Amino acid sequence: MSHTVGSKGQVVIAKTIREQLGIEQGWMTIQRLVNDHVEIYFIPPKHDRSLKGCLAQHVNQSILDPSLRRTRTKAWSAIIENPLDESEL
Repeated sequence: MSHTVGSKGQVVIAKTIREQLGIEQGWMTIQRLVNDHVEIYFIPPKHDRSLKGCLAQHVNQSILDPSLRRTRTKAWSAIIENPLDESEL
């Protein structure tokens, strides 16, 4: 697929490529000349939405399963009973 360079030096990135890479309006690019071609890297803008829970659908087991919860509780209890002094850190 080929495209013509516009009067301002702009090049259109094919829609199929933009869709495959998930490129959207507002993304920044880093362009680098490598020998006889240009490499373009796309950087998405900073987002303001929370990522909390975005991986929940991919987790099959609770991270705090009962055995891990017991182990964590024991470890904290041991530290509370016998706090470390700074020389042990």
